[in-house]
Amino acid sequence: MQTTLRIRTRGAGLTEFTPDVQALVERHGRKASLVSLFVQHTSCSLLIQENADPDVCRDLQAFFDRMVPDANDPAMRYLTHRAEGPDDMPAHIKAAVLPVSLNVPIVGGALALGTWQGLYLFEHRSAPHERKVVVTLI
Repeated sequence: MQTTLRIRTRGAGLTEFTPDVQALVERHGRKASLVSLFVQHTSCSLLIQENADPDVCRDLQAFFDRMVPDANDPAMRYLTHRAEGPDDMPAHIKAAVLPVSLNVPIVGGALALGTWQGLYLFEHRSAPHERKVVVTLI
């Protein structure tokens, strides 16, 4: 089974989509298999991260913004790709160092995530976007 999830972001930050993937697993009756996730964009990433305390997501966003600031920051003057705004090339850099695909086992009909783990799309652009994630149940 293969489908594409459309995930709307509110701009830069993490958007959890664990329930969407779990619903697909349940709908297709998979008890033991693997789900593969792949984001079809070059300015966002996929993460498995803590979903209990929202401070974790905020801190991750703050860390990556500090590590790779907008192109307007003096530390980023070396960037040449600026045609799509000051957040675009930094978004590509973040997507280059973070995963764009994930694999999660399915055990007993559920995603085999840890107690506090969730699936996230990490939007690196400032503006809201609709992102596509290809989901393959193997």
